[in-house]
This record gives sequence, structure tokens and C-alpha cells, in this order.
Amino acid sequence: MTVTIRVAGPADATGLADLAAATFALACPPHTTAAAIAEFLRDVLAEPNFDEYLAHPDRIVLVAEDEQAMVGYTMLVFGEPTDTDAYAAVGIRPTVELSKFYVLAESHGRGAAAALMAATLEAARGRGAAGTWLGVNQLNARAIRFYEKNGFVIVGVKRFLVGGVYENDFVLERAL
Repeated sequence: MTVTIRVAGPADATGLADLAAATFALACPPHTTAAAIAEFLRDVLAEPNFDEYLAHPDRIVLVAEDEQAMVGYTMLVFGEPTDTDAYAAVGIRPTVELSKFYVLAESHGRGAAAALMAATLEAARGRGAAGTWLGVNQLNARAIRFYEKNGFVIVGVKRFLVGGVYENDFVLERAL
């Protein structure tokens, strides 16, 4: 698989929302209801949300593309963590949150995620971050293995709201 990584622009909002709709459930624990997933997609990962994310000066969205279409995306959020548990857990400053990291299921294991991670970490370094952190559901063993393989370590826990239900996340961090 040949993958290219680029910074997303305003014209990508629709494609990013479609990609989010195809990938968000992959990160959810098995007990997450379809209604909760649909609510989160509507409220957080819809096209108008991506319009805002792409226009925000403290966010960078990267997309991974194969020869035909987008296969993954990431979002970096620069600044201090707004979640109090994450703020307390993160020890490397200045920091950047790796807020979103999603790759289509059919692209797993084909190099897209590794290329996207490398480009994302480089983008974080390029904006002066010394470390990056993320939250990942404690039941998402595949993602946790991937993040650990990429140098992240568990430094704490936090909660994440999906469909009115708080899920338990690990806070992972790595130096840049």
C-alpha cells in the first residue's frame, strides 16, 4: 500500500466526517450502543465540527491517503490539557494532545498507521511540543499495543463521555 500524508484543508471536512463515521466505532468498547456512537458522530465528528477544527489555529489535522481515497486521519490539539485528570497525568511540557488517530479497518496492518504516526509526531515537533499525550479506552488492546510500539507509556487515567456514559481511558504520553 502506498500512503501519502498531508495536512488537511477546508475542502476535506466532508471526507473527514465520512472517515470518522467509518472509523470511530473501532475505538469504542463492545458495550457502546449504536445510538451512543451516532450521537458522538453527530455532536463531535460531523462536517461542521471538522470545519471548526480545520479553521482553529491550535489544531492540525493530517490525512493519510492511498491511491484512491483517505484511509486515516489524526488531529493534534496544542496547549495544556483541558481535562483535569490528563493535566495531572501529563509530565512533559510543552505538550500537545493527539486527540484523534483513526485508520480504516481494511488499512490496518498495511503501513498507513505507521506513516500517519510518524508524520503526526513530526508535525507536533515542528510546532515546538516536547511531548504528546492521548487518551485511549482501557479495553482497546489493539490501539494500546500500537501506541506502546510507538513509544507511548501509560501515565494516568481519565474518563471519556460517549452517549451519556463515561468510559475509562488510559492517558498515554511520549517525549518528542
